[in-house]
Amino acid sequence: MAKNAIEVTDNNFQDIINSDKPVLVDFWAEWCGPCKMIGPVVEEIAGEYSEKAVVGKMDVDANSTIPAQFGIRSIPTLMIFKGGELVDKIVGAVPKHVLVQKLDAAI
Repeated sequence: MAKNAIEVTDNNFQDIINSDKPVLVDFWAEWCGPCKMIGPVVEEIAGEYSEKAVVGKMDVDANSTIPAQFGIRSIPTLMIFKGGELVDKIVGAVPKHVLVQKLDAAI
């Protein structure tokens, strides 16, 4: 399976969320079971929305600054940004239609 979601890091986070398209960031970790469940869904959305939105994944074990700034304590946490501003936040593994609905609302 091709990797559609881009890798988000502490270093490139600001550049990515300041995109002219809405941005969905999945905060995850390798050891997290629910993250593994939602990971393929995030990849699907990244492929389907490649023209309309930016979809990225941030490994919270490799990047601690940004998750700490947003007070992320539970993963997966998915955040939607528009114009660099946080517009929505989803905590936990949710069905694809929920993510799509929230992303569509930002578009």
